[in-house]
Amino acid sequence: MTGQGLPAERLSLVDLLDRLLAGGAVITGDITLRIADVDLVRIDLRALISSVNAQVPSPWEEPSP
Repeated sequence: MTGQGLPAERLSLVDLLDRLLAGGAVITGDITLRIADVDLVRIDLRALISSVNAQVPSPWEEPSP
């Protein structure tokens, strides 16, 4: 086999993370713990993952005067 189905360019994990963080990603999920059809705990998760730069400052830094 000559591997004609393989992509011409391989993408490393670092490159993939760099592209993902440059555009940003949203992660959402719901978890419900229930016993005998009674909801005991419900967790809703919504997270935005993005890189920090001059246009999007870090939320943990103090603003400069």
